[in-house]
Amino acid sequence: MFMKNFAVCFNTNVEHSIELKNRLLNILCARGINADAFAIDELKEGFDFVFVTGGDGTILKTARFYAKSQTPVFGINLGRLGFLSQSSKEDIEKSVDKILNGKFIVEDRIMLQSGSYTALNDFVLKCSAMGRTSKFILKINGRPVCDYLADGVIVSTPTGSTAYGLSAGGPVLTPSLNAFVIVPICPHTLTSRPLVISDSEKICISVDETKKHCLYADGQELIQFNKEISIEKSSYCGKLALLENSDFYSVLRDKLRWGAPFKYNY
Repeated sequence: MFMKNFAVCFNTNVEHSIELKNRLLNILCARGINADAFAIDELKEGFDFVFVTGGDGTILKTARFYAKSQTPVFGINLGRLGFLSQSSKEDIEKSVDKILNGKFIVEDRIMLQSGSYTALNDFVLKCSAMGRTSKFILKINGRPVCDYLADGVIVSTPTGSTAYGLSAGGPVLTPSLNAFVIVPICPHTLTSRPLVISDSEKICISVDETKKHCLYADGQELIQFNKEISIEKSSYCGKLALLENSDFYSVLRDKLRWGAPFKYNY
């Protein structure tokens, strides 16, 4: 993969992001590369590869923006969990050298679409009134499936299955699966369970028209509606750059501490 134009995106609201951005620019400059740098709110096109310093939220916004131009995004974690990042700030120099030497792959991650809005992680539907439950009527391909009396509904991609959906009791999906997960949030019946469906399905969720509801895209963009919302697979894919030999299950063990020894307290 030939790469000529590099960029570094940073988040001024994330601690040490500017500091890490400057360090990254110096590392690239020492290798003969003059990269452009800009804040997360000033994204622009025209690059072959983009480094991102920040948490998963920063990476999500950057990946959504560059999905249309099919530009790979490489995350350097400054947040808490950092499921989408591939490098820590301690390993930044080694990671840059691997990228420049072509020791990476670009993984396509399916995205969700609702009208003009896209999501790499998930769409979340909730009632605008705080602390109120709502009735959500789920249809798939125009056919009724079930009604949820719940605090909300999450429609997640495999990438987003380790985010809000996991906290709400949904399953973890490997990123390569062509599937979506529908997870009710705090449903008021024990028979309401997460549902895994093909990514070719078209989802429609209706709500009580007398209440205002919100649709959140990756927890960042907000759309208000009061009747129904349609969600389907986006025609664009998020392009995540992963270092060679990167392993999803190792990431799970590390981030979720599955490999940590269990301690008994008597």
